[in-house]
Amino acid sequence: MRVPQGDSLPRHICDSCGAIHYRNPRLVVGALPVWQDRVLLCRRAIEPRRGCWTLPAGFMENQESVAEAASRETREEACANIALDAMYTMISVPHINQVHVIYRARLLDLDFSPGEESLEVALFDEASIPWTEIAFRTVAMTLQHFFADRAASNFGFHVESIAPLK
Repeated sequence: MRVPQGDSLPRHICDSCGAIHYRNPRLVVGALPVWQDRVLLCRRAIEPRRGCWTLPAGFMENQESVAEAASRETREEACANIALDAMYTMISVPHINQVHVIYRARLLDLDFSPGEESLEVALFDEASIPWTEIAFRTVAMTLQHFFADRAASNFGFHVESIAPLK
């Protein structure tokens, strides 16, 4: 670990060849699929937060766009067919080196089922969201924005950052 010339942060640098090995935040990308007045959530079959509810989302892969990652994760976790709308939330989670990006999306049909990483998938109206069982704060924030924006008939783009829980 040392600070390369022209940089200001310590980096992993190979002593033999001088290659700099950057370790940068990872993108978690997903969708908020909607059918009429309900949103599609997945109950996680994997850790972290196994058994809790989340939006279909996961790590972006190399050689795919952000939109492709959102669609792929929705197919993998909910076996759902969606049409992406606008990028909706971008929430920095610096204490775990992640950025979470969620698109609004429309379910194209009701042909969905749990993927390998989901125990079950279901549609929820606002009153039935299992708020105490939501897996991640970024998902809860995204859902809160969605219901507030829907009530106001004005969907914006929400950019935030969250700190670690104390």
